[in-house]
Amino acid sequence: MTKVLAPVSGRAIGLGGVPDPVFAQAMVGPGTAIDPVRAAGDAIAPVSGTIVKLHPHAFVILDGEGHGVLVHLGVDTVQLKGAGFELLATEGDQVSAGAPVVRWNPGEIEAGGRSPVCAVVALDASAEALSAVVEAGDVRSGDELFVWT
Repeated sequence: MTKVLAPVSGRAIGLGGVPDPVFAQAMVGPGTAIDPVRAAGDAIAPVSGTIVKLHPHAFVILDGEGHGVLVHLGVDTVQLKGAGFELLATEGDQVSAGAPVVRWNPGEIEAGGRSPVCAVVALDASAEALSAVVEAGDVRSGDELFVWT
């Protein structure tokens, strides 16, 4: 069982609230999304494990049970080619849940005309594998978002 934590503070809106059909229709996998507070801050590791993919706008952490959790910071942010993001970790690092991974400013992302909504996705999971999924209300960085069994 993996408890997946909120990588950022904000308002939970569910994957259906992501203004990108690939995430909104859960094509990448089930999960939820957060509309982040518009202030500079760190996106944290949602689980303890190994950073298996790290881009300025997105990262994947693989936990000890083989669960890969994707955190995607904003929509179409890959087009920024890293501008506005600062990597605080390295691909291959072992991290604990709650460790800072990327520093960013959702307000700047929004000011640049992109959505800062942050998708948190359970890769290669069935929707039935997730429980207690938070899809509404305020969340703080480090709060439990869902449980993956």
